[in-house]
Amino acid sequence: MGRVEAILAVFDDMYPQAHCELNHKNALELLIAVMLSAQTTDVSVNKLTHNLFEKYKTLKDYINAPLADLEQDLTKIGLYKNKAKNIKGTCEIIQNKYQGKVPSSQEILESLPGVGRKTANVVLSVWYDVPRIAVDTHVERVSKRLKLAYNTDSTLKVEMKLMRKIPRQRWSKFHHQMIFFGRYHCTARRPQCAQCQLQTYCRYPNI
Repeated sequence: MGRVEAILAVFDDMYPQAHCELNHKNALELLIAVMLSAQTTDVSVNKLTHNLFEKYKTLKDYINAPLADLEQDLTKIGLYKNKAKNIKGTCEIIQNKYQGKVPSSQEILESLPGVGRKTANVVLSVWYDVPRIAVDTHVERVSKRLKLAYNTDSTLKVEMKLMRKIPRQRWSKFHHQMIFFGRYHCTARRPQCAQCQLQTYCRYPNI
């Protein structure tokens, strides 16, 4: 069994139900949750959005809210001023240019304020069921540890390499499994190397 096949088999065994852990009920909530997750944990975002999504239910709610009020509602997470400004700007563009519907085009999504490639990939994969691999800190770290990418590779290069190596029909599931593996097993500071089934394939088998 090759490296990729072995990794996929272990991931299927460990995390068969891996999924997006950001709470959301529609495309707008998902988009905003992912925007808020930049340099912030999903746990922190979910605590914040529990009340945020009760207060702001539509694009117009965000558009009509004074920026200072939205900033105040986001103060518990990092970069809240930038995130508030970007959320308002993004909602205005979606309302005015895209008939109030979160775009399903990667190019359009990436043109929105505060929406980068990772955010666009998550929205496309999770909400629109388009095969994508979104490279966050977990995916990047695990890819490099498992020799699926070089340590010097940029996030875009990591994404391109994973897309070449992983079967397209597995991209979205693999993306979530990589996140679970990095979040709960192969952590940044205390990876569980002694209990890892992938030591054979790891660049640092005993960190």
